[in-house]
Amino acid sequence: MHRNRNFLFHLYMGAFLLYMLVPLLVMGGAAFNASKLPTIYPWKGWTDEWFIAMWADNRIWIAFRNTLLVALAVAAIAVPVGTAGAILVNSIGGRVRGMLYGLMVAPILVPGVVIGISTLLFWNQFGVGSGLHLSVLGQVSYIASFVMLLVLARLQSFDQGLEEAALDLGASHGQVMRRILLPHLYPAIGAGAAISFFQSIENFNVTLFTRGGADTLTVYVFSKVRSGITPTINALAFLLIMVTLLLAIVYEVRRRRIATIEAAREAEARRAEES
Repeated sequence: MHRNRNFLFHLYMGAFLLYMLVPLLVMGGAAFNASKLPTIYPWKGWTDEWFIAMWADNRIWIAFRNTLLVALAVAAIAVPVGTAGAILVNSIGGRVRGMLYGLMVAPILVPGVVIGISTLLFWNQFGVGSGLHLSVLGQVSYIASFVMLLVLARLQSFDQGLEEAALDLGASHGQVMRRILLPHLYPAIGAGAAISFFQSIENFNVTLFTRGGADTLTVYVFSKVRSGITPTINALAFLLIMVTLLLAIVYEVRRRRIATIEAAREAEARRAEES
């Protein structure tokens, strides 16, 4: 029974990894295929012309720049908004907490098309026209909820007694926030910033309705699909995958290094206590 369970587990994990990785491998392979169609079959030989064509396409680089600017702005706004919302929800109780939690999580459940149209119509009432600034506001309205959920989960492991002890010792509320609460929340805040950034990069529905005449990568790819997609898109996707993989490796190496340092400090502290 135990062997069968392990076999099924490994079979499931293998199928899951194939399901996730095969499309990426096909997309990456198409970027090097000499065929003018974005495919790996039939294989017509290795080429780098699609990377050269991508490099020469000014519209891609404008869309890439706009995407990065929007993603950075969304992360800069969504992180403090979501963190403040999590602290607020965690500080109250009763039915009010449940109602507030539901209101702040609700944007995640709303379709992106609805958020995009609603954002456009709402701000038009105040004379604010469409553009990338409106894309930022529309994305923040639901991405901040992801940050709130991450920070709220981190707050569940926070010892409220630390705050009370600090206040009893004469610390102000601002000092408690800066020196006790926020350091505990930094891992969740960092994860929230990363999620905000990447959620913004892959966003399409909200951006499509609020961008005005500006391009982002998702809108650019959509326009190419309508007009005739070429392996240039595969070259762009391949580079994005490589950058994402590199960042993931750097993050994991840094995380393990920090964990090793912390484990060494804890071991040293235990030795000091024993002696």
